[in-house]
Amino acid sequence: MKKINLPGLKQGVSQLIMGSDYFAPEVFELVCTNLDAYTAIGGNTIDTAFIYCGGKSEQAIGMWLEERKNRSEINVWTKGAHPQGNESRVNKAAIYEELMISLERLRTDYVDLYALHRDDLNVPVGHIIDALNEHVEAGRMLAFGASNWTADRIAEANRYAAENGLRGFTFSSPNLSLAKAQEPYWRNCISVDDETLAWHERSGLPLFSWSAQARGFFTGRFSPEDRSDADLVRVFYNDANWKRYYRAEQLAGEKGVSTIQIALAYVLNQSFPAAAIIGPRNEAEMKSCLEATKITLTQEEVRWLDLRTE
Repeated sequence: MKKINLPGLKQGVSQLIMGSDYFAPEVFELVCTNLDAYTAIGGNTIDTAFIYCGGKSEQAIGMWLEERKNRSEINVWTKGAHPQGNESRVNKAAIYEELMISLERLRTDYVDLYALHRDDLNVPVGHIIDALNEHVEAGRMLAFGASNWTADRIAEANRYAAENGLRGFTFSSPNLSLAKAQEPYWRNCISVDDETLAWHERSGLPLFSWSAQARGFFTGRFSPEDRSDADLVRVFYNDANWKRYYRAEQLAGEKGVSTIQIALAYVLNQSFPAAAIIGPRNEAEMKSCLEATKITLTQEEVRWLDLRTE
């Protein structure tokens, strides 16, 4: 599986990143089955967060790492500073507090990747970059990035880092999928628009997408008439997205693959380094994701799928 190299990491990030928002010690057997299957296909990066399952996701990953004795082979990626109610956590003290708890849960003394789960526009980027660099210098994180930050704020933060001889953000993690979100799936989360896409094309900053497969929009289980999933309807149902769906369906037929594999391949075949967080829960879904990594799309096909050309 293709890897994306980041400054500071001991090994590249696999294009498929294993999501863990349902992990918990109570389903540890399922966690082991899915993580073992994931590493068997060449995956090496696990995404989690301080808030996932009230911390149980990190606990389950830590148990698996300890049991498999494979910590050095795995990129552990956690996120912090998600707001608690109306309280912002994007500050030096909260980042430190949550990171130390995350490390204890994960049964490790460092994470390979760390990302701020949300932004707070009231906090100067210098304060944030300074705080994150302290953790890099202390060896508690090897690389850091931003989840659900705008391109403008990332660029501002990286300018501050460059001007002060510090590390900057080495990746961004918004939602990028072939179906375009017409409103946020969760409050204050960021989906890639045309301007952001163009910025990544110019800057080359790696992008690790969540909901890369648009939460099942391309599985074939839904249609414009089926409005049973209220969140899917709210976020993705519009004429443009259904046109993208039909184009993906057409291209899938021509290439002999499934529509959802084309949707995942769209994310992985951007002109800049891109990876996708996946959440397969069985062997068939894992295999489908792996096969999608083998699909090569030209930039003309990517743009056609995305309605940027006719």
